Amino acid sequence: MTTEEILHLGRLSRIALTETEVTAFGSSLEAILAYVSVVSTVAKDGAAPSAPLMGARFNVLRPDEVTHSPASYTDVLLAAMPKRDGQFLSVKKILTQPE
Repeated sequence: MTTEEILHLGRLSRIALTETEVTAFGSSLEAILAYVSVVSTVAKDGAAPSAPLMGARFNVLRPDEVTHSPASYTDVLLAAMPKRDGQFLSVKKILTQPE
């Protein structure tokens, strides 16, 4: 890959490259392009996709079910609150309404 091509890729990627980086990326990009060409060749051979890609494509969902009685954790949560007002957590006021 030429220096101009690497600088052009840098501009397209909005990355400012130093001369050292241009040299380093030159060999890296050559290796990446060689790998992509191998993958492209394999894909063109008409090879069947591997088994995991052929598997069913759907979500496995569980039904929504209540697994505990309502308010079964209320007392535990209320006991853990540092300051409360009845069954509500009391916190410092941080919002004000315009007058």
